[in-house]
Amino acid sequence: MSRPPLARMLADAQSGVLLFALTPPRRSATVERVKEIAEVTLDRLAPLDLDGLVLYDIDDESDRNPAERPFPYLPTLDPATYYASHLGGWDRPVVIYRCVGKYAPAELADWLSGCDAGRVSSVFVGASSGDKPARTDLREAQALRQELRPDLPLGGVVISERDDEHLRMLAKQERGCTFFVSQVVYDVNETKNLVSDYFYACAARGVAPRTVVFTLSLCGSLKTLEFLGWLGVEVPRWLRNSLSNAGDTLAESYRQTMAIARDLADFCAHLGMPYGFNVESVSIRRAEIEATTDLAAEVAALLRG
Repeated sequence: MSRPPLARMLADAQSGVLLFALTPPRRSATVERVKEIAEVTLDRLAPLDLDGLVLYDIDDESDRNPAERPFPYLPTLDPATYYASHLGGWDRPVVIYRCVGKYAPAELADWLSGCDAGRVSSVFVGASSGDKPARTDLREAQALRQELRPDLPLGGVVISERDDEHLRMLAKQERGCTFFVSQVVYDVNETKNLVSDYFYACAARGVAPRTVVFTLSLCGSLKTLEFLGWLGVEVPRWLRNSLSNAGDTLAESYRQTMAIARDLADFCAHLGMPYGFNVESVSIRRAEIEATTDLAAEVAALLRG
């Protein structure tokens, strides 16, 4: 039996959503190189049983963390432009991230007005710190979408490590968010704490919990592990030790990531919490790219029973 389209699964707060996330090519890439990347990507994703594709909107976050960034910040193509110009062969829905502080209200309004809500959803991301200047803040962007395109499915970001994150989720839900996508999960206990807090807070308020899509990302090197820390991702000490001392960091990361996926799936199913997974592919290393595709296939098997 075929599954309903992504927009219906999210509107009905169903479990089983599987997304695959990409970062668009660097802005400095030639048109020919961007076209080549898009073609290779579509060929790689075609066999996977995905409900949608996520396209990230990358912003400079050096204001959030003064420490040196392990990987340099390199501007990337606008995700909506990349989708429209180079991913015409993708025949399933797409979730386009918007770091709303980068855009003036008129720019967001233009983009919102032109979206096909049958194929496009969005996740709005606020400023990386309270001190960062924003051309449009998160609440303004949410209000703009409510005014112009209430039919456009809107998601919110979830960061398990933040205090009172379940209350932030409820506030975003009140402002129109109908699903959530987490930051990459490495601390499964913190994530289960958040899910539990959110689920029971919803019950106390008499509102239905919305689908939470957990992001899974492989760590193929110690430098990637360092970068996760820079981003604010909490990696438990025992897991950091396992990855740091493994003979094959990527293989150990794959094993641990699948364990996290199975743990979260079991926990949410038992609780009655709608959930899904977003498998993230941000590396340029061939081994990590291939492992991420394998991971998406294995997570699909987990979700589809």
